[in-house]
Amino acid sequence: MSEWAAVVLAAGQGRRMHSSLPKVLHPLCGKEMVRHVVDAVREAQGGPVLLIVAPGSDDLRQRLGDQVRYAEQERPLGTGHALMQAERALKGMADHLLVMHGDTPLIQTETLKRLIAQHEDSAAAITLLTSSLVPPEGLGRILRDASGQVVRIVEEEDADEGQRAIREVNGGMYAFRAEWLWPALRLLSPSPSGQYYLTDLVAIAAREGPGVSTASSVEEMETFGVNNRVQLAQAERAMRGRILTRWMLAGVTVVDPLSTYVDADVAVGEDTVIYPNTTLSGRTTVGQRCKIGPNSMLDDSAVGDDCTVVASMLEGATLESGVDVGPFSHLRPGAVIESEVHIGNFAEVKNSRLGRGVKMGHFSYMGDVQVGKNVNIGAGAITCNYDGVNHNPTTIGDDAFIGCDTMLVAPVKVGERSVTGAGAVVNRDVPPDSLAVGVPARLRKRTKKGEAGSS
Repeated sequence: MSEWAAVVLAAGQGRRMHSSLPKVLHPLCGKEMVRHVVDAVREAQGGPVLLIVAPGSDDLRQRLGDQVRYAEQERPLGTGHALMQAERALKGMADHLLVMHGDTPLIQTETLKRLIAQHEDSAAAITLLTSSLVPPEGLGRILRDASGQVVRIVEEEDADEGQRAIREVNGGMYAFRAEWLWPALRLLSPSPSGQYYLTDLVAIAAREGPGVSTASSVEEMETFGVNNRVQLAQAERAMRGRILTRWMLAGVTVVDPLSTYVDADVAVGEDTVIYPNTTLSGRTTVGQRCKIGPNSMLDDSAVGDDCTVVASMLEGATLESGVDVGPFSHLRPGAVIESEVHIGNFAEVKNSRLGRGVKMGHFSYMGDVQVGKNVNIGAGAITCNYDGVNHNPTTIGDDAFIGCDTMLVAPVKVGERSVTGAGAVVNRDVPPDSLAVGVPARLRKRTKKGEAGSS
């Protein structure tokens, strides 16, 4: 039996989101709300994590996979009823349970560790996370007796005027002693609406059990619950600020945090500068001493040290060290750009590798191509890689020179040190040290650099 296990309540309908997507799967800084909660819970305690889900929760199961266990709440009969579904899966597996809601993505691991430590140090049946930092409207108030002991939680709609003035509210996060919890759940009575409320356990513990202890959150938004898209945007703004603060304290310059968007799983190296109107999303990584932006979007891309990306978009692309891109260029999935490559303005690269030292200044497209080292790609040069059915490959050898407006009709190879003339349409292989000119291109032997011999 492990010391701790965790239960995340994620069976709510989320009707106020007005969405076909379950509420807890709405993304926040690039990661599903519930995944933020699960990650924090897993880091705070080492035991299993059980997700309480509604029937037909295939989307949720698919997103989280086998990193959590699942139990279904067949009927939506409240949070207490949801926790009852955990007994069969977890009874006898842990001494203590950490119970959370799946729509509180701003909770931090350190806070949960303090909740756990407070619970372990007390003899209480329940330890609550409370907060006096958030606006209390709509939240349950913590009622204490004259000695300061928690006696119950009163929901706002049931509170009188004096109770509504209380600033300490329920954070919706609990630690339970398992041997007390399982029989106590059977003492819950349904409300007039037929709901079993988890918060009613507090009064039971205060009245009949070993009592209730509390731990307090230290950050205003940690216990913030998301119920609609307005609150989703508020949570996104709070988390984005937290992420940017972390990277700035780690040595990254963010010129304008208000116009900079960095997802939760992004990593950025020291002395990198992120300019305004820039988005780093997905699992993007950026190395040291880079300059990213302004007006750039990097998604699921890897950028090495000493790179510059100006007003450009990278999707699933890889840049080695010393690469500069942009402005107004687009690197699509599968683009691998080796060191010291220059990609200028209005260029596009898709599913291609550009070798070290390649120069691709402007208005060119390279798709499904392997480009060797030190190749020059002239303005307007493109690979005609799609024949209407298949995407065909192109190979360009080291030190080749691709002239302006060259059309490389794939599949085709251009050999090492070969040159294509301006406007050439190359539809057959070009041997090394050759010149290809015309429409369609004719081959000529290069006698020396910049000079063509006879056919």
